Amino acid sequence: MNVLYIATSFPEPDRGGTIYTDLAEALHEAGHRITVAVSEQARNKKNTEIKKERGFDVLRIVTGNYYDVGFIEKGITTLKIPILMKKGIKEYLGNRKFDFVLFESPPVTNAGLVVWAKNQFNCPSYLMLKDIFPQNAVDLGIIKENSILHRYFAAKEKRLLQTADFIGCMSLANKKYVLEHNVWINPEKVEIFPNTKKLTNKINLDEFPMREKYGIPEKSCVFLFGGNMGKPQYIDFLCEVVKGCKNEEDMFFLFIGRGTDRYKLEQAIKEYGINNALLIENLPRNEYEQITSECDVGLILLDPRFTMPNYPSRILSYMEYAKPVLAATDKVTDIKGLIEEANCGEWVWSGDIKSFIDKAKEMGKSERLSVMGANGRRYLEDNFKLKHSVKILEKHFRGAR
Repeated sequence: MNVLYIATSFPEPDRGGTIYTDLAEALHEAGHRITVAVSEQARNKKNTEIKKERGFDVLRIVTGNYYDVGFIEKGITTLKIPILMKKGIKEYLGNRKFDFVLFESPPVTNAGLVVWAKNQFNCPSYLMLKDIFPQNAVDLGIIKENSILHRYFAAKEKRLLQTADFIGCMSLANKKYVLEHNVWINPEKVEIFPNTKKLTNKINLDEFPMREKYGIPEKSCVFLFGGNMGKPQYIDFLCEVVKGCKNEEDMFFLFIGRGTDRYKLEQAIKEYGINNALLIENLPRNEYEQITSECDVGLILLDPRFTMPNYPSRILSYMEYAKPVLAATDKVTDIKGLIEEANCGEWVWSGDIKSFIDKAKEMGKSERLSVMGANGRRYLEDNFKLKHSVKILEKHFRGAR
């Protein structure tokens, strides 16, 4: 297959990998020709360019800053992305042939770009639905329901779903939500397309170089939260957790990442003199993997106000390194069901901070952490292999040309 993957995030090899780079590499390794066109943040690159990365062509089109910025700047960039992406694809890839267009949501404003690409290359498209917007913004109070802005993005979302020939949802709850709230969609074009991940066998459980480097007590139970720290991740909740556990000498909280609400953790740690918590802005991939292997429990957080089911991909990293999960989420996501089915950790409602703190303290002393972690790794190997994602796409498009 010849695949055009229109992406919003695709780190360069030296900046690490994501579920998206893993999928692209898996398609390439399966013998398919993949070309990635990605919107590049202005802070990272000055000029648009195409070059070989990970064995295939990656076209990086400078559009503006989208991540770790305020809502207004993100909104402006969101509107610019399809215009500049179309211009870049036409200039650099206009003469190529593709069997299908692979794309993701967010953002919902890419529908016009995908329609153009489908016509330009005379091929169908596959949407990897990774976020349900604008409902998530309504749930968090960022956008007022039935406002002009809400109606505008809702129209964009509808067009996006109409544009896709096939829609891949992350979980069963995701699929049910999409069909129940968009009754006009043909159910036959909606399926489960789970997050999958390239697995590593480099699990170092006997060495602790990162703990030593950052002064983390070797015998403490370390709770790791890695990734974006924005409004969906409910950072206010984490602030209350570290405050409630500040006197627990056998517990340590490690936060790695960036995001619009990261400053709240910085302020809480400083203001309350919390010594058993550490905030690190970012780490190279190899260092992040090493410190993940040294930690004891992986944290998942989602705001309790969500009415649409999120499915955080960070849980895959914890499962990959055989780390048990402690999750605090809304009641509509099926992350709770995953944790229970895999028997890989604990779940509480994110509206109940006290129960979460009690559960964290309980896990900090538990002798079952390694058992739960092993369960998670085994479940990941059985259910979230990359070849499963490749087969789903091949089922639809292998005979396209």
